[in-house]
Amino acid sequence: MSTFTLAVRDSTTMLRRNLLHAWRYPALTLNVVLMPIVLLLLFVYVFGDTMSAGIAGGGADRSDYLGYLVPGILVMTLGTTLVGTSVSIADDMTEGIVARFRTMAIHRGSVLIGHVIGSVVKALTSVTVVGVLAVAIGFRSTDATALEWLAAYGLLALVALALTWLAIAVGMVSRNGEAAGNNAVPLVILPFVSSAFVPVAAMPGWFQPIAEHQPFTPAIETLRGLLLGTGVGPNGWLTVAWCLALTALGSYWSKRLYDRDPR
Repeated sequence: MSTFTLAVRDSTTMLRRNLLHAWRYPALTLNVVLMPIVLLLLFVYVFGDTMSAGIAGGGADRSDYLGYLVPGILVMTLGTTLVGTSVSIADDMTEGIVARFRTMAIHRGSVLIGHVIGSVVKALTSVTVVGVLAVAIGFRSTDATALEWLAAYGLLALVALALTWLAIAVGMVSRNGEAAGNNAVPLVILPFVSSAFVPVAAMPGWFQPIAEHQPFTPAIETLRGLLLGTGVGPNGWLTVAWCLALTALGSYWSKRLYDRDPR
């Protein structure tokens, strides 16, 4: 059996293991999806009329704010979902299962690959659930073509991949699952200080550079451009650059940690 065939076979086995774990413990996935759902409903139905005053020069209404909000919530969903990835890999590293895998005749990188692919699948599934809810409460993207919808989903997959590698590295450097959950909090916090809820221009002047120069804002603005026809501009290239940089950092960091001596 060739090295490539062995890698594919073992990675598929590890992927199945991660997906079966998610299937058997659905509460873990539902808990992390619950926060973006609650935020979506809260900001639309409780704060919607007030928050809409901050967009379109104050001439927007709740339905306009829903359109503005949904892309930010979708990207935020990726961050909240992948906190579970950090916890999962930390548990594997500290509870002995990875040490056992090391003694078996399996492809060395299959454990990480299985976690990465499984996490991206779970993240995109969570995004789909939140997206369906958004459509159910009135979100529409009538100007987006099929190609733009496909590009939007591809963008979410790319962001999910970058954040997954980073979440795995954070999980592997943590002492246990609880510490991993705490260390991954920036994946949840950063979208709050982006353009997810209000335009950057509506923020205090001293705060605007923080919102602009972080990975979530260009990703959200690119998604808005694709789904709402507001124009992508340089945000598309910035998003790709951020994703490539985070993927390179996270994958290198994760592999270095995995190749260390077992705990």
